[in-house]
Amino acid sequence: MSAVPLFDTVLIANRGEIAVRVIRTLRALGIRSVAVYSDADADAVHTRLADVAVRIGPADARASYLDIDAVLDAARATGAQAIHPGYGFLSENAAFGHACAEAGIVFIGPDEYALAVMGDKIRAKLHVAESGVPVVPGVSDPTLDDAGLIAAAEGVGYPLLIKPSAGGGGKGMQLVRSSDELADGIATARRVAASSFGDDTLLLERFIEEPRHIEVQVLADAHGGVIHLGERECSLQRRHQKVIEEAPSPLLDAATRERIGRAACDAARSVDYRGAGTVEFLVSARDPETFFFIEMNTRLQVEHPVTEAVTGTDIVAEQLHIAAGLPLSLTQGDLRVTGHAIEARVYAESPERGFLPSTGRILAYREPAGVRVDSGIDVDSVVSANYDPMLAKVIAFGADRAEALDRLNAALAETVVLGIDTNIAFLRSLLADDDVRAGRLDTELIDRLPALEPAVPDDALLAVVAETIAAADVEAPGRAAPLWRQRSGWRIGADRPRSLTLEFDTPEGRATRDVPADRGSASALLDQRVTIVRDGASVWVHANGASFQLAVLDRAARLTRSLAAVRRETGGVAPEVRSPMPGTVVAVHVADGDHVEEGAPIASIEAMKMEHRVTAPTVGIVHLDVRVGGLVSRDQLIASVTPITSATSATTSEKEETPS
Repeated sequence: MSAVPLFDTVLIANRGEIAVRVIRTLRALGIRSVAVYSDADADAVHTRLADVAVRIGPADARASYLDIDAVLDAARATGAQAIHPGYGFLSENAAFGHACAEAGIVFIGPDEYALAVMGDKIRAKLHVAESGVPVVPGVSDPTLDDAGLIAAAEGVGYPLLIKPSAGGGGKGMQLVRSSDELADGIATARRVAASSFGDDTLLLERFIEEPRHIEVQVLADAHGGVIHLGERECSLQRRHQKVIEEAPSPLLDAATRERIGRAACDAARSVDYRGAGTVEFLVSARDPETFFFIEMNTRLQVEHPVTEAVTGTDIVAEQLHIAAGLPLSLTQGDLRVTGHAIEARVYAESPERGFLPSTGRILAYREPAGVRVDSGIDVDSVVSANYDPMLAKVIAFGADRAEALDRLNAALAETVVLGIDTNIAFLRSLLADDDVRAGRLDTELIDRLPALEPAVPDDALLAVVAETIAAADVEAPGRAAPLWRQRSGWRIGADRPRSLTLEFDTPEGRATRDVPADRGSASALLDQRVTIVRDGASVWVHANGASFQLAVLDRAARLTRSLAAVRRETGGVAPEVRSPMPGTVVAVHVADGDHVEEGAPIASIEAMKMEHRVTAPTVGIVHLDVRVGGLVSRDQLIASVTPITSATSATTSEKEETPS
């Protein structure tokens, strides 16, 4: 493509790794880039890389990245001729597309009609079905209330999916396997849909058993050109969120690949599409020649780099050319798919804690060599609960699928992110799974895998950590004198042997170890690449492709843990109900003073577009410490449950039987 600027200035109405990725292409094409940021992103990587950065509001996305007026004001103030929306936020918002047109600013995406049709899953299914594209059986009636959906579900059959009509990315989607789960599933889906998309309209779809999620990348210009760039396999998902994607799919044969590509182009033509889009299909692993349309994403996809890798096409550059009114730079006959590419999404989450979001400051960050990394973080980046937890994407290319898998695993082993929990260890375990290696995939595979157990540091690594920490304590500024304030272990006659008490996770729970801290005790590992960062009492370590978080216990901490262990042994279940993650209380399911059963829902916490339900640890009377809309931190007390014992029940019965 020509390096002549298509626009003088383009604003990116997004953040994080996608904003960085768009800036990279703008720079290659000689186009001035404008970043926007909220208060939470004032020093984010994308704001530093852009030519210009404009504040658009507070951390709450509704008052910043989702504020159409604020984004347009930033575009006008900087002279931006076009806006690239990235994905998420306003990327599929028809009102935003209309507002851009009214302001005389080019929206780098389809027109309002395509956004309106394909942005509504119900309307999209009905529309493409008229063009002969096969769709999943279900109910798509926006007029149905909860009672209507419950009645309609019997005709669809179980299992079924409840899906928000607006938005995408699996947010709010609920899998229901029986009528007993339906009412709760509808309530949760409506709540998430309303908070995420401002539209709580729902649809029902038959859930395809052993489904594989296969999508087709399409490009369409204003001159009648509509092509596809092949398909991507996105079946490795957790909670309907994609985790690992690849191109091409290991499932499809040549004939099916040609038919599904043609169907995707037909779906795009049906709305006179312009720009880059993705048409998503479900394919049963039991019948790989049959596919069903599920939706069209009218934007760039997170997983677009794997298609770029196997086709050699810069999809963002194509978007810019199309938006400028130019024809596509290639035809369907020009397309060549070469090799295999696989992408892994690195999330700020704790797999060992049920994949709950993790927040904090990045203390160490190192990207692997020899692969593509799309990242929006750096050392000192702050990961908050305000936005999606995806930090980066690691993309590996190989001559075939086996080589791509091996390269991706090696790259993840070299990826260092310390200061917050990440899913890197989980990604590596997933890549090593026999079914994944063999290409036997479906969207429920991850749910069938055993829970990930925490990696446990061996004695040699613990010795390196203890030695490094002890040396840093002695050499820290201000500790050179006096001698009695140093932590060198010096005493008359000979130095006192030093040790540190380190605490870390194991599959059986937290463990402590007294580790020698004298210099030279871990010489066997000193020549290996070990990254150690201390943050207060916490120590973050990356070694041999794995990361660990340890705690250094002083005398007071050791005593506290000993007393807590005694209380657990004598007191049974702890009555405290604590938040497993930082976030916002979006629902409280009980009233203060209610009697609750063990496992009964107490409250729902939402963070990073994930909702988690907190339950009662035992039978008892609940006392609430939060209310809807309140902000909570990780491990903050939400409620307490006063246990009801047999003695308590007997006393209560006696009181009830005593005459007044």
